[in-house]
Amino acid sequence: MEYMADNCTTVTEFILMGITNQPELQVPLFVLFLMIYIVTLVGNLGMIVLIKTEPRLHTPMYFFLSHLAFVDLCYSSTITPKMLVNFLAENRTISFNACAAQLGCFLTFMITECFLLAAMAYDCYVAICNPLLYKAVMSQKVCFQLVAGPYSYSFCVSLFHTIITFRLSFCASNMINCDDLPLLALSCSNTHTKQILIFAFAGVDMITSVLIVLISYLYIFSTILRINIVEQRYKAFSTCASHLIAVTVFYGTLIFMYLQPSSSHSLDTDKVASVFYTVVIPMLNPMIYTLRNREVKAALKKVISKRLEI
Repeated sequence: MEYMADNCTTVTEFILMGITNQPELQVPLFVLFLMIYIVTLVGNLGMIVLIKTEPRLHTPMYFFLSHLAFVDLCYSSTITPKMLVNFLAENRTISFNACAAQLGCFLTFMITECFLLAAMAYDCYVAICNPLLYKAVMSQKVCFQLVAGPYSYSFCVSLFHTIITFRLSFCASNMINCDDLPLLALSCSNTHTKQILIFAFAGVDMITSVLIVLISYLYIFSTILRINIVEQRYKAFSTCASHLIAVTVFYGTLIFMYLQPSSSHSLDTDKVASVFYTVVIPMLNPMIYTLRNREVKAALKKVISKRLEI
């Protein structure tokens, strides 16, 4: 719906842009992304349940991993169901309020994931570089603070961004993806301040979390290289290998999406990047941690064998 204000047609709902406008691809893409979403649900829910029910996984590392699985599940579920509906629906509109809620939830979980990955890097650092102090440093209270902090901070930042974004006026075309940068492209308000805020917060969040990860891994690799026994060196590296892969994939995509100049952005590349970090990464993380982690695989085999015996 639209109304006229100050000689500008201001939209009160958006038409969501699909991945493609080719009708013959809608059903195949629906099937593909439905399968990806099912795998995401099963993988992340399975990871959460496995960690909660298996005593050997009641350690700080798996505590963080369970929250990572929860965050992946939530921000995938913020975007994917609506995407699936739009593949088959003729009416692809979304209201202002629904778009604002989607943006707020998505930013909350995305920022939380940034700092959860940083917390997990710190956990790896303590486990490898200070193993004798690990239980004392990574106490239950500290683990809770390292999880509660990202949730609280990301909620406040996402609420701030969402309020500022949806106080802007949107005119002309109302075809959009519910994300900060694409939304600004449609605004007929002055978005200079908002763009500065986006890049400032995105820069601070990513630089802070990436620095924590990089410093942690500098100490980790330095410690691993000083280990003389090959088997112990391999064991130490395998402890953080899954996390390192997850960090590389996640931060690489975000840096490509948010820290490139606005002149380099195009809707096509933004759509591909958005689909990757909202749909694909949440599916990949459980696979990365399951396939490369001996304890998770052992716990999973134990649960499966118990179920088969019943």
